[in-house]
Amino acid sequence: MGYEILKEKVLKANKELVFRGLVTCTWGNASEIDREKGVVAIKPSGVDYEKMSVNDIVVTDIDGNVVEGDLNPSSDLKTHLELYKSFPGIGGVVHTHSTFATGWAQAGEDLKCYGTTHADYFYGDVPVTRGLSKEETEDYERNTGKVIAELFEKGYRDYLATPAALVKGHAPFTWGENAMKAVENAFVLEEVAKMAFITRSVTKSTFGLEQHIMDKHYYRKHGKNAYYGQKTKK
Repeated sequence: MGYEILKEKVLKANKELVFRGLVTCTWGNASEIDREKGVVAIKPSGVDYEKMSVNDIVVTDIDGNVVEGDLNPSSDLKTHLELYKSFPGIGGVVHTHSTFATGWAQAGEDLKCYGTTHADYFYGDVPVTRGLSKEETEDYERNTGKVIAELFEKGYRDYLATPAALVKGHAPFTWGENAMKAVENAFVLEEVAKMAFITRSVTKSTFGLEQHIMDKHYYRKHGKNAYYGQKTKK
């Protein structure tokens, strides 16, 4: 017991996916981790968002064992858990099949940073994973998380600065400091994927935003010298 606040937050995040138009049917899920307690709360598998209540949210440990809840957790649980294990600085994960972001994933192409809207949220291109081998599909969901993590293991990409990835042939995953921030990142990802599609419809050029402009837009909102928005008074 003692997971009610976490479950309420995860329920709200999943409902927000519907409100923002990011899910169709039951194609998506949001989770949040409580690292102090070592548990993850996540949407139950295949349950309609409109009917879902806080009592339906499933709580598991970091290895996927159910510690609270009567329903099966999301089938994507193992992917979420791999991301929590690989990215210690995150607190929430979201998976959707939003139309435009999924389109880029199905194309197997990185989502290039074409403009400042993209640069405000994602530093550089949003990467696409490699495809899974036949052997890797035996443990499909866990290995989906692993191929996402691979994108950030080479040292030239920061998972906090680029809090999203496209799974080749599948769909996007996003993450953030909590579940609701991961939802916001999923929403922005869908919008910039839509903008990129329009851009590519107008021109076939693959040139992205100039590096110095991308830097300016990203760092005016992120980091110690950020100046966008209001400062919290102490």
